[in-house]
Amino acid sequence: MQLTEVEAAFRTLKSELAIRPLFHQLEKRVKAHVLVAFLGYALQVTLSIYFKRSGSEYSPAQALKRLSELYSVDIVLPTVEGREIWLRRITKREEDQERLLNQLRLELPERLEPIQILKCSADSAIA
Repeated sequence: MQLTEVEAAFRTLKSELAIRPLFHQLEKRVKAHVLVAFLGYALQVTLSIYFKRSGSEYSPAQALKRLSELYSVDIVLPTVEGREIWLRRITKREEDQERLLNQLRLELPERLEPIQILKCSADSAIA
């Protein structure tokens, strides 16, 4: 039974999570890669159990695909004084995305703290 579960886990890692084997030279990189793969698999199993218990029509792959279509965008508004106002927003959620977030009991904030991108020296020479 465990062998079947392990084989299913590797199929999941290869297909739904799109994790491929990498050939690392350093032991710490190999361990990091295994950790990331394990965390992805743990998330997939947790979501699968959660959706099964809640009677959701979503699979973990469908849920992650649907939620990956949400983006955060920065709106930069120049002022007459030459300054900029930065607003970070999340794109508008569609009805099924909202339903999915409710099933997961996740609430996205209306506003996010903007991360101002500092111009590098190459950009300032052009500007």
